[in-house]
Order: sequence, then C-alpha cells, then structure tokens
Amino acid sequence: MRVFKFGGASVKDAEGIRNVYDVLQKVGFEDVLLVVSAMGKTTNALEVVIKDYFDKSSALQSSVQEVKKYHNQILLDLFENDKNEVFVAVKSLFSDLEYFLTHNKSPNYNFVYDQIVSFGELISTTILSHYMNFMGIQTQWIDVRNFIKTNSNYRDAEVDWVSTQKNISKNVKRKILNVTQGFLGSDENNFTTTLGREGSDYTAAIFAYCLNAESVTIWKDVPGVMNADPRYFENASLLNQISYREAIELAFYGATVIHPKTLQPLQKKEIPLYVKSFINPLLKGTSVSKGVALEPFLPCFIVKRNQLLISLSSIDFSFIMEENISEIFALFHQFKLKVNLIQNTAISFSVCVEDKFDNFKSLNTILSKKFKVDFSENVTLYTIRHFDDMATQTVEQGKKVILKQVSTETMQIVTSDDK
Repeated sequence: MRVFKFGGASVKDAEGIRNVYDVLQKVGFEDVLLVVSAMGKTTNALEVVIKDYFDKSSALQSSVQEVKKYHNQILLDLFENDKNEVFVAVKSLFSDLEYFLTHNKSPNYNFVYDQIVSFGELISTTILSHYMNFMGIQTQWIDVRNFIKTNSNYRDAEVDWVSTQKNISKNVKRKILNVTQGFLGSDENNFTTTLGREGSDYTAAIFAYCLNAESVTIWKDVPGVMNADPRYFENASLLNQISYREAIELAFYGATVIHPKTLQPLQKKEIPLYVKSFINPLLKGTSVSKGVALEPFLPCFIVKRNQLLISLSSIDFSFIMEENISEIFALFHQFKLKVNLIQNTAISFSVCVEDKFDNFKSLNTILSKKFKVDFSENVTLYTIRHFDDMATQTVEQGKKVILKQVSTETMQIVTSDDK
C-alpha cells in the first residue's frame, strides 16, 4: 500500500479537489490511503470560532457561518446539484459542531480546541471522498479517530502505538482508495485529540508504519524539498535525494516541508518518503531514504519568524550551573515553550524559543524571582546547514545580528530586524 498526504493548500477549493482526482489518475489510486488536511485556511477560521466561543462573543454565529459558506461554495462548484448526498453529510457535521458549541460544559481550552478544529478535517475528507465516488473512483472513508489512539494531552497528543497498530492493521481495507483525516486521533474516552499543528504528515507516517507501506508521498505546491524557502530566498534549489538523518536535522531546525515527527517511524522500517508537486505530479521530486547523502552539499536555509529570545543572568553574579539549567528547562517544558537555540556563559543563559501557546508572560513571572530576565520579541532565527561564507553573508546582509552560534555543520543566527 502507498500512503499519500494532501495538505490544506492542495484542497483549498473545488479546483484543488479536481486536481487531486487528476493526480490520482496519473499516479494510480488502487491500494492507496489518502491522508487529507482541512481545506485552505479552515483551521484558522475554526480558531476564530473558538475565540468567539470563549469570549462569549455575539460574533460566534457569524464566524461559524463563514466556515459554512466557504465549504458550501466548494460543494456547489463540485457537484451538479444540491441533491447529492454529500450535502446532507456535510450539513450533519456542521450540526454536530453547533451541538458541541451549545452543550459543552468543559472550560478546558485545549480540550475545546481539539473538539472544534477537528471538523475541518472531517468535512474536507467527506467532500473529497464523495467527489471521488462521484467521478467513478470507489473510496472507503474512514474516521481516523477510530484508528489512532492517543493520551489526553490535547493539542499535542502522544500516540498509543500498541492500540493504534492493532486498529490499523486489522481494519484498513486493501485494494481500494482509503480516505482519512490528518492531524486527529482520540483518547481512551473517545474524545478527539490532535497531534500538534501540521500533524497530518505525522498521520501519514503512522499509517505507513502500521501498514508496512511501500512508501509515503507528501504532495506539496513546490517541486520537492528545496534548500531554502523560495518566499525568502532567490534561486532556491531542489534537493533530489536526502538521507533520513539529514531530513531529521532539517526538520529539527524547523524546515516546514516535512513535519519533525514524521521521519522517525518511517526510518524505523526504512519506508521511503517522497515529497512531490501536486501541480506536476510526474516530476521526481525529492526522495528521503536510508543511507543517501545530501546531494549535493548545498547550504540549506531555514527561517523561523516570530521567535522570542530570552536571556537569563544570575542576580548575584553566581554561576548558572546544571541545577539552574535543569530547573529552567523543566519550566520551559511545563509552559510548552519550544527551544530552538541555546547559548550559555558562566553567568548567563540565552535561548531562542517559540511561544505558540502565549505562555511566556506567566513563565516570566516565575523566572524573574530567581534571575534577571531580558527578552526580545519577534526576532527571526536563521539556521544554515552546510554553511559557507557566501551563505552567511546572504543571511546577515542588511540585518542586525544579536546572537550567532556555530558548530561543525550548522550555523544559527538570530536577527532583531529585517531591513
């Protein structure tokens, strides 16, 4: 079986859904499992719904209606008339969403978040599955929440591999096009969980691992894995082949083409990963597999914006030792700040972090009791793998460098502004 993952950009409108059909016609669809994300910016739109729900805003019904209108237009563009059963199926999902908004009693933001955002994937896969059936490709729509079981760490759930393996290996049908949702799972109480933002790649890897799949293909709007994000760097080059190790390094530092969790289960069973273009599906793209060196050793640029640079120093000029650092990292873990760079001296400790849950204000209150805390918001972190002088100059030119760290193969540069 092959596993394909289509992200939100590939199914953002009716044309995108039709293109998925065209891609499958060209590359084959028998014995394939499709993992599909929410359409376009639906997750963002549902986050607005969540905000309005907690704010008890009068705009709640309007924000729900915006999500409805968006999907209804796609339905009208895809199907000949509104008598198709897909309209009933999507209407039922929106009824479930509205029922939850009306009857939920839990004040837990993360729990509510997962229950609401999950409708993006449920709706997108329902529409895509019905369209494939409409066009003559028989599909099996499966609810991923019955397959991927997790703990109850909402918004960043950990997979229960034993239960998940059993569910997938027993119940996924072969020799048919399976359609399921990325990003989602469920806990032991069958409440919906999510695997972390952009977790659909990880979903594809989970299914591939449990099915001993032939391969995983992530379909993107780029030709494959590039050595730099074309939005920020001119003349970005395609990497034809890279090793699992190099891909994991790139993902660790924040390359957005491949989700950081995706590669580990694939590497364990040596399942090749392909990153290919849904615009030109017959192009080779990038292959990620065992024992293949990065070809060639081009500098690879990774950009992470909206970072937070925190500098801690001892109030009494004493050394910052292992005990202090251990305590600091325990707090970072507790407040869910992702650390992307570390630099320390005898009496100071600096980290560049990602505060995706907006927890730094609370953390700062605790840190300030023991340390002098300085911080810079909205900094940019550049990582250069296989750096050279020209690559370094490309990043630093016209920017204010406030921190730099160099190892054998990797340079990281924090800048406070882009001019």
